[in-house]
Amino acid sequence: MEHIVTVQEAVTAFVPWREPTAGELDAIELEMPAITADLDWLEAVIITLDRTPTELDTRRVRRERRRALDARRDLANRTAESFAGGAA
Repeated sequence: MEHIVTVQEAVTAFVPWREPTAGELDAIELEMPAITADLDWLEAVIITLDRTPTELDTRRVRRERRRALDARRDLANRTAESFAGGAA
């Protein structure tokens, strides 16, 4: 009979090379406005799940959706600009 065991040590072991690099941290920092806007939009939607949305709720969801889309657009434009300079 073969025993099934977890490899907990391998999962939780500290490996220094698994820490985020400076470039990865910069990328997260660049995406943070879009992430925050998505969370605000999600929060507005969640509030309306357990009740009938009022006009104010509908406006808030639309406003947060627009902010999230604007943040995504700005992120895409910044990313495109950074790649445009490196074309050969």
